[in-house]
Amino acid sequence: MKKRPNLVILMADQLTAGALRAYGGPVARTPHIDALAERGVVFDSFYCNSPLCAPSRFSFMAGQLPSRIGAYDNAAEFRADIPTFAHYLRRAGYQTILSGKMHFCGPDQLHGFEERLTTDIYPADFGWTPDWTRPEERPGWYHTMDSVTQAGSCARTNQIDFDDEVVYAARQKVFDIARSQDRRPFCLVVSMTHPHDPYVVPEAYWNRYRDEEIEPPRVGDLAGREDPHSRRLRHVIGLDRARPTEAQVRAARRAYYAAVSYVDDQVGALRTALKETRLEDETVIVLLADHGDMLGERGLWYKMSFFEPACRIPLIVSAPWRFPPRRVPEPASLVDLLPTLVSLANEEAPASYAAPLDGSSLLPALEAGKGRGEVVGEYLAEGAIAPIVMIRRARHKFIHSPADPDQLYDLAADPEERHNLAALAPQAELVARLRDEVAQRWNLGAVHAAVLASQQRRHLVYAALREGHYRSWDFQPIRDASRSYIRNDQELNDLERMARFPPLR
Repeated sequence: MKKRPNLVILMADQLTAGALRAYGGPVARTPHIDALAERGVVFDSFYCNSPLCAPSRFSFMAGQLPSRIGAYDNAAEFRADIPTFAHYLRRAGYQTILSGKMHFCGPDQLHGFEERLTTDIYPADFGWTPDWTRPEERPGWYHTMDSVTQAGSCARTNQIDFDDEVVYAARQKVFDIARSQDRRPFCLVVSMTHPHDPYVVPEAYWNRYRDEEIEPPRVGDLAGREDPHSRRLRHVIGLDRARPTEAQVRAARRAYYAAVSYVDDQVGALRTALKETRLEDETVIVLLADHGDMLGERGLWYKMSFFEPACRIPLIVSAPWRFPPRRVPEPASLVDLLPTLVSLANEEAPASYAAPLDGSSLLPALEAGKGRGEVVGEYLAEGAIAPIVMIRRARHKFIHSPADPDQLYDLAADPEERHNLAALAPQAELVARLRDEVAQRWNLGAVHAAVLASQQRRHLVYAALREGHYRSWDFQPIRDASRSYIRNDQELNDLERMARFPPLR
């Protein structure tokens, strides 16, 4: 039987594809990611299915669109009965391990992972539930423009505390696996919170860049000329209260690139651990993100829209011992990862999946360079007042919401999405076909009603659970120190011999 590969999935938070040199970015210094790309398969048109943390991650884990699994926003519960790639791989005999962020909301904080090495950086409760019935109210728990106006360097941040722990725990786990007698293949997900805002980084990373090399946004501030959803996003993130200066925009972008370099260093540390444990040549490394960042393009920041900087993300699969380097031009998305990982594990055929999938395996693209060619997305969270859906196929991207005018962009001729073609006569037939497709794919009225009902339930449950004694759902890592280092339940020489790697002959 052919040996099944180990899987290491490296996930960055809010990493837009265009920031990386592998995708044409001229600024970010990322030698370790560059090396993965040079030896790997790079997907040029890869997307998240919802440009927000939790819905995107739940779709990634489940291979299903947010509306199918109730993954509406950053406080939606990820139900325990939804099969994830961790469930499928674990049933197939894999060790499944998570280190870092996955933004699971609800009591189940494992979702098929056999082991979780750290807690999450974000809360697991319903406290961040939006309210579509009050669009004029800014959520007090959401991003503000402070992330931009206060951008710069520092000695330490909450994010550095978290990611240092995430990567340390993951590297330690790689060495533990190498020294273990457990010969099962493993899937290790290492999920960092960088380069997510706030745009503040340790000085050593800040100093890797200079102000003069930070390019300004390519598309300037469109205040007063933006689409209705972008206008609502400006309100949600507080742009109507604090308009950043040119210097503040430059500082925020500089800090973002510096944070990308921090991520790159962690990628290098994890690759070194795989080399030192002699696991590199039997491990598929997957680098991706949950969504992108507008970074001041169009005057917008963060995510929450289907413009390219917010929804186009990297996917690099590096296993040169199995897949020759190539680039895949056709669109694909995060829902394609579950069947891809299952295919890599040589496990089930699609017909045997326990739940319907919205994605398909990218193994043909990895082996022959031919991608899926279609992406479907949904946005159902803060800043919206009705469902927003997206279809990306061939050269076009179509964005539709019952509350807003349609948007159609020709990404081949207009990669920065400056010209909305939806209302132009030459595109009328294409727009009509796409609107028909939207009507066939979704019952948007039913989706809207389901979102409102879910928000109402969660607001009540959260308020009730905050009364009296509060019992948190946040994951509590349990470490049994009595099994660490040197203890008297083993002979000292035996213990030291087992802990040594490479082992003595």
